[in-house]
Amino acid sequence: MKITVSKENYLKAIAEAESEGEPVIPATLARWLNVSAPAVTMAIKRLKRDALIRTGRDGTISLAAAGRDIANRLLQRHYLIERMLTEIFGMEWYKVHEEAEQLEHAVSADFERRLLEKLGTGEPCPHGNCVEGDTPQDRRGRGLRPLDEAPAESEATVMSVFERDRRLLEYLHGLGIHPGAVVRMMASNYDDTLTLRIAGKPVQLGKAAAAKVWIEVSPVLTGSEPVKAGSGSIR
Repeated sequence: MKITVSKENYLKAIAEAESEGEPVIPATLARWLNVSAPAVTMAIKRLKRDALIRTGRDGTISLAAAGRDIANRLLQRHYLIERMLTEIFGMEWYKVHEEAEQLEHAVSADFERRLLEKLGTGEPCPHGNCVEGDTPQDRRGRGLRPLDEAPAESEATVMSVFERDRRLLEYLHGLGIHPGAVVRMMASNYDDTLTLRIAGKPVQLGKAAAAKVWIEVSPVLTGSEPVKAGSGSIR
């Protein structure tokens, strides 16, 4: 069985969509991979033929054991390349996802092993995400929450950011929002924006964008009552 770049991309997209808590159906893959519905239909047929995926009666798609092995290997390479680009070559954090998307298919097993020896796997990627699948429920279980759910007057540390949208990453970078940044929620506004304070400056951010930023709330005082901090580790 030949594993092509196209097959790898589909399998990784399934794993990534699962980690974002999305039901994986053909329309999900068409949106994530920016391909047509007929292209997805043909790809699903090939992946089923090769026993890499399973499809349910309701149209949902899941990875078979062999498909998950391939997806996990590609996710690890992607993670290592992103860290290599930032930690060794100093590339900006908001640029490395797209670079890793291209390079992950060309990494040999020997080079991957050397990257593992150099970087290890204990640190998050530049976007705050770890190589293992991590659903929204997992993150909430560790005390994290999306930025749009931060209590008023609370202070929080940005833990991770959705990395598959380059325009979003550049926009957040321009506002000073990145993993490790400390933000203070000032107000949730009528026009579906948030007013935040970052590095002493007021910032406006739409709730749709804020929902893709995961935070850990710190204990701060609101009047006389403390806001309880979330607990858990970085995603």
